[in-house]
Amino acid sequence: MVVGKEFTYQGKKLEELKQLSLSEFANLLPSRERRTILRSGTLIEKFLKRCNKKSDKEKNIRTHNRDIIIVPKLVGLTISIHNGKEFTQIIVTEEMIGHRLGEFTQTRSRVQHGAPGIGATRGSAFLSVK
Repeated sequence: MVVGKEFTYQGKKLEELKQLSLSEFANLLPSRERRTILRSGTLIEKFLKRCNKKSDKEKNIRTHNRDIIIVPKLVGLTISIHNGKEFTQIIVTEEMIGHRLGEFTQTRSRVQHGAPGIGATRGSAFLSVK
């Protein structure tokens, strides 16, 4: 019987990662994310406080801030991220640790063109508009 492999990040299990402070966790990240956390860690701490403040019924947190780095304490939460037009819900999983929130919502949709309007082609340029 093959049992699923347990998730690890940089050799540490999820329970160990949740025990680390934000600056200790930053040392496990790649350089760009590490510098972001060390410089603007207060932004992430405020977001974590807001997530902890919500009751169990209201676990859906809405945010416009797409550049927050996902830390282990956010795993399991449902977060609605604004994509420029609407909020998209994501459930944070272990594999998302170290990425940014904005990576999981598309900001551009596929363009679907309709029929050309009057005057758009040479043949329809001289049609009367009634």
